[in-house]
Amino acid sequence: MKLQSLPALLGANPYPGRGIILGRSADNRASIAAYFIMGRSENSRNRVFAATNDGIRTKAFDASKMKDPSLIIYHPVRLLDGNLIVTNGDQTDTIWEALKQGTSFQAALAERSFEQDPPHYTPRISGLLSANGGFQLSILKSADGRPECCCRYFYAYPTPPAGEGRFLHTYAGDGEPLPSFEGEPVRVKLEAPDAKTLADGLWDALNAENRVSLFVRYTNLADGKYQDAVINKNR
Repeated sequence: MKLQSLPALLGANPYPGRGIILGRSADNRASIAAYFIMGRSENSRNRVFAATNDGIRTKAFDASKMKDPSLIIYHPVRLLDGNLIVTNGDQTDTIWEALKQGTSFQAALAERSFEQDPPHYTPRISGLLSANGGFQLSILKSADGRPECCCRYFYAYPTPPAGEGRFLHTYAGDGEPLPSFEGEPVRVKLEAPDAKTLADGLWDALNAENRVSLFVRYTNLADGKYQDAVINKNR
């Protein structure tokens, strides 16, 4: 698979929806995790990322304007025993509970399906970044828009190369209904030296009208210490 530029990919797609990037820094010293959300409706755009004791959660920027919290209010990022869970929905908590009980990423997601938001049937995308820098990604999606069948795909990257990552997002582009992501997670360059630099570059590349919030974490592989960068359109 060709190694691609994240800014170029994002710049060419006005609506990738929600996206997860996991990988390794160019100096091979840190693991990288990034997550962004976008929105077309007022309800979806009325959100920010807020810090929690083990990650981040989405919350309403203006609570008086929140119409429907289902599918848009959740914990996208949670840390458990050095394992960072990153997802686009409440399956974050499903995975967290499974790992806590000694079961697996795959077993947790076997109990879940795509989102019940017809006609889009938005895929559930999930990632698990281990303390050693290896990671897994998953996408749960309808069978070509047919809600009677859920297709579950899992990808494992136990030894990611330095300066590379994998990018998985919900939509192939804008449309009605929104077309789901197709294929294997995209192989991308990760050249930024720190979380803020990567966050700034990703934010600039995302469509200015549709971008909502962005999170980036660099975790030192030697000691587990991390640096975060968060950008919210609503401030």
